[in-house]
Amino acid sequence: MLGLIVTVPIACWRKGHAREYLETESIPPPATCYGFLLSLIGEEDRLRHVGARVTAGILEPGAISVVLRTLWRIKNRKAPPGSANNLRPDFQQLLTGSRIVIWVDRGEETGPGSLEDRVKTALTDPANIQRFGGLSLGESTHLVDSVDAINGEPPIAECYLLSASGDLALPVWVDHVASSGTRRVVGDLVSCRTPPVEDLPIIRPLTESLAKA
Repeated sequence: MLGLIVTVPIACWRKGHAREYLETESIPPPATCYGFLLSLIGEEDRLRHVGARVTAGILEPGAISVVLRTLWRIKNRKAPPGSANNLRPDFQQLLTGSRIVIWVDRGEETGPGSLEDRVKTALTDPANIQRFGGLSLGESTHLVDSVDAINGEPPIAECYLLSASGDLALPVWVDHVASSGTRRVVGDLVSCRTPPVEDLPIIRPLTESLAKA
């Protein structure tokens, strides 16, 4: 299992059912962390590392503020994007100064070239990684400041771990077209240094046929 410490100056990990008032989770969901790791290694196929275990933990919670921003949405298909009723102001929560830990384990992946292995390569030998664009955690404009592998004893963090009696449901797979295809797991924030591997959420689509299972 590999741990990363990530600093994020500004972020919004939007709650799945937030609409006019865009609330943020206190921690990036496993699906968001998975997308971040794919971007880090330059992988464009979202299905490439299905089966990996990924989660996050809070080291320093970000300060919450609220901004009024203009958002695009599709209300009138006949109007161009960003015009008429396809454009409206909404309030959004932002987290400022977040510092988190992301844990990744090969999980159900077999053979060489697991997500965990490729992330290690990206950090130790970045010349062998081909990627493009900024590295963000969440929205494309929410760029990270730094990514460092944990060496030595991990710091204590509030980690999101699976729990049948948990009260926090977060997505491990997001359907960006129809929300009905989004898959969530239930867990809790648990204070720990190194989380048990078996308690890390597994990245898997809602449709099992897509999971290459």
